[in-house]
Amino acid sequence: MIGKLPNSVSIVVTALAPIIWGSTYIVTTELLPADRPYTAAFIRVLPAGFLLLLMSFYLPKRKEWGRLIILSALNIGLFQGLLFVAAYRLPGGIAAVVGAIQPLLLMLLIWLVDSKAPRIVTVIAATFGVIGMAALLLSPNAEWDLWGIIAAFLGACSMGAGTYLAKRWHSSLPVLAFTGWQLLLGGLMLLPAAYFLDPVLPVLGSTEILSYAYLSIFGALIAYLLWFKGIATLPPVAVSSLGLLSPVTAVVLGWWFLDQSLQGFALLGLITVLVSILVVQISSSPKSISRSKQPVVAEAKE
Repeated sequence: MIGKLPNSVSIVVTALAPIIWGSTYIVTTELLPADRPYTAAFIRVLPAGFLLLLMSFYLPKRKEWGRLIILSALNIGLFQGLLFVAAYRLPGGIAAVVGAIQPLLLMLLIWLVDSKAPRIVTVIAATFGVIGMAALLLSPNAEWDLWGIIAAFLGACSMGAGTYLAKRWHSSLPVLAFTGWQLLLGGLMLLPAAYFLDPVLPVLGSTEILSYAYLSIFGALIAYLLWFKGIATLPPVAVSSLGLLSPVTAVVLGWWFLDQSLQGFALLGLITVLVSILVVQISSSPKSISRSKQPVVAEAKE
């Protein structure tokens, strides 16, 4: 029997990050200038990185720069670029379903690199998360674009690898500086794409300015700070599973504010995803794993 949920406070705090990210879709589609994905990503991450470094400026050690650049590319620059390519070439449902395989990819990576086989219950729960996401978001008339599928898959691989390496490498940087440097470097990586591939921004009104500010302060500064704090305190598979809350939040906000449908199989899929996340949190916890490895000792009969 699965034991009591461990690290409940850390789980709830980390879960706030993908919940905040789930609001990005409705803000972007309803409030921002259209067809400027890389500009939105650039404005979201670069100012947040500057602000975090001003709050806690800390220079990495010389030997840490290489790892920091790799993490910045995987978690911010490369991931954000692939995310927006997938979003513009695929219906949101297909992109989210492909992204939902990230916990399974992370389990495979840990198995191959660290020789730590995942628990069967964790694999089953993560698989049901993908199935639930499909029931929640997929439409029978959805169009499958090959390059969009590849971008969504590579984006899931990028974020999964970034989550794994951020946990494995144990940076000596404080979490404020660790997050700030990744956002800053990742933003600089997005700058060429924003400059060469997106149209020039029009004159912005107060609504657009406030929306960009929301994406930067809440969607990057606060959310990534919570996310990397979670990576430092929780198992990487557990953190990755929480990412499923992002499309779930987007669906709920669409239902609440845009009168989008949420019934039948979609509602069943929503419940399945939430149960999947809960089971992965419990089954991947260190206490749960250690209990499962303890040998069963029969009591001696008198």
